[in-house]
Amino acid sequence: QVQLVESGGGMVQAGGSLRLSCAASANIRSRNAMGWYRQAPGKQRELVAIITTGGSTNYADSVKGRFTLSRDNAKNTVHLQMNSLKSEDTAIYYCKLTIAETFTYWGQGTQVTVSS
Repeated sequence: QVQLVESGGGMVQAGGSLRLSCAASANIRSRNAMGWYRQAPGKQRELVAIITTGGSTNYADSVKGRFTLSRDNAKNTVHLQMNSLKSEDTAIYYCKLTIAETFTYWGQGTQVTVSS
């Protein structure tokens, strides 16, 4: 069983920045995809950014140019740098790891609140 530990959420004013981190508890050797989703009140969970099994990085259109996802393979960690934050970025952010396109793990979620 793999656990995902998230950190870095909080409250920031519009235009500010936050950095989220997600560390997997195990050394992942199999092909995997890792990234972030978010869920705002009353809305469905949506993709924010993900590094695919092929190594490419995909972003939601709403965050392109503002958010950057990076990965530290040695530490089984991904980081989401969020700049130019907007009030509509307010949500609970969840880390997701999918191993071998079969096993999916979610973090507990971290709150990001952007005040206007």
